[in-house]
Amino acid sequence: MGERDAREWRDQQRQAVRAHADADARRRAAEHAQAADLVAWFVAEATRRGLPTTRLAARGYDGRGRYRTRLTGWYVDRAETRAVDVDGRFHLLTVPGGWRAWLFGVDPEPSPAPLVVGAGGRDGESIPLRTLLTRLLDDGTGEPGSTAARL
Repeated sequence: MGERDAREWRDQQRQAVRAHADADARRRAAEHAQAADLVAWFVAEATRRGLPTTRLAARGYDGRGRYRTRLTGWYVDRAETRAVDVDGRFHLLTVPGGWRAWLFGVDPEPSPAPLVVGAGGRDGESIPLRTLLTRLLDDGTGEPGSTAARL
């Protein structure tokens, strides 16, 4: 294989890697858009049905502390680590924590909602977002410990 052939081969490999990365980015963007539509539907339906909201709290990464937030919405899992706020944003409610967070509270940033909650985790611990949100609506209480909020 000559130097020219090696260079062409490397260029083809770079193009293939770029094409795969672009396709993956498009797929993820489409999934996030679909999940955002589900979250928006949930908020509209929860509001229409009068599903009670709660003041959301975040947990420390170590799982020990609970920290105040300014967010109001609905927890979507029993562990209370995922929630949808009244503005239709999905939040992962885990934060670094510490004394400052305890004193002043925290402001977790919204995250792109996944189409499958818990994907990539242990077997049996993932559930489609649509199913999770529908259960929460069907239960009607909006309470995180209710049957609707269980994964």
